[in-house]
Amino acid sequence: MDVEKVFHMTGGIGHNSYAKNSSLQKKASDMVKDMTLETVQELYLTTAPKSLGIADLGCSSGPNTLSIMKEIIEAVQGTSRKAFHTAPEFRVYLNDLPTNDFNSIFKSLPEFSRDLNKETNSGPPSIYIGGYPGSFYGRLFPNNSLHFVYSSYSLHWLSRVPPAIYSEQGKSLNKGSVYISESSPLVVADAYLKQFQEDFTLFLQSRSEELISGGKMVLILLGRSGPDHVDRGNSFFWELLYQSIAILVSKGEVEKEKLDSYDVHFYAPSKDELEDAMRKEGSFGLDRFEMFELERDNHKDNESYATSVAMTVRAIQESMIGQHFGEEILDSLFENYRRLAGEEIAKEDIKPITFGLVLRKL
Repeated sequence: MDVEKVFHMTGGIGHNSYAKNSSLQKKASDMVKDMTLETVQELYLTTAPKSLGIADLGCSSGPNTLSIMKEIIEAVQGTSRKAFHTAPEFRVYLNDLPTNDFNSIFKSLPEFSRDLNKETNSGPPSIYIGGYPGSFYGRLFPNNSLHFVYSSYSLHWLSRVPPAIYSEQGKSLNKGSVYISESSPLVVADAYLKQFQEDFTLFLQSRSEELISGGKMVLILLGRSGPDHVDRGNSFFWELLYQSIAILVSKGEVEKEKLDSYDVHFYAPSKDELEDAMRKEGSFGLDRFEMFELERDNHKDNESYATSVAMTVRAIQESMIGQHFGEEILDSLFENYRRLAGEEIAKEDIKPITFGLVLRKL
């Protein structure tokens, strides 16, 4: 499956859309918001550009991307006033794969502008916003055109399913899993790591050419706390997905061969793996690193939290699953997922690990 042509968060504003089911991602970006705003304020004071280039890589659709951009712009405006500088113009580049629902973002721009203009005392900011479809595993922008790059919950998505997990006959070596699990052969974990290293290196190389000297990036992505790939965090969500599809196989609603041939283009790196890739590529220094668990909302009981998790996973995986298995299984599949997630959460919470990094171009 060609990831670039198929993969996207569920668009629109319907019940199953990413716009309605991305509160967990918003919670993660809020947890590192201070780090994000401090980074861009420091960068502005250091460089004092008349035109500030900002890119959101993996912007998706829904309210999250414009929410963080609004906060970044307001933070820079506030800093410019305190420093008695003329506020810069803002060049905002919103990037995602070509199948992303950019239209829903563009429809929100008039309201975005009204909100910004309402809250400023120094006249409306000059903002130029554009959509830039394409994979961030490669060049997207001209040389030295960016000051700041922001990417939230995107870099754990690989450019492809690692080809090394398939035999010469094209059969998956990872039967019994859709990601790395306890039953996976060692070659599977090695293949996923190698693909992540290849992709992340290309990401760093590309951004190093697009960012000015001293330009910065804030990256938020799913990870893992140590060397073990299997934990009760990110890998466990994929285990639940496999189990949910396996139930449909047992009922004769999905062919076993279809399940055996489905693998996800995802990788949760460790801190050591990230630092090792950065050190080898050599273009960036790590200014800051934070690791945290996403705690569930206190007001949510097990059942409502399980529903929220299942809807979030559906909004993320619906495009790939629908292409591979057919869209007719989606409702029953994610009802299975909701039920299994509820049973597991009743035993013990599932706590995905998230990383927040600040990188500086050397």
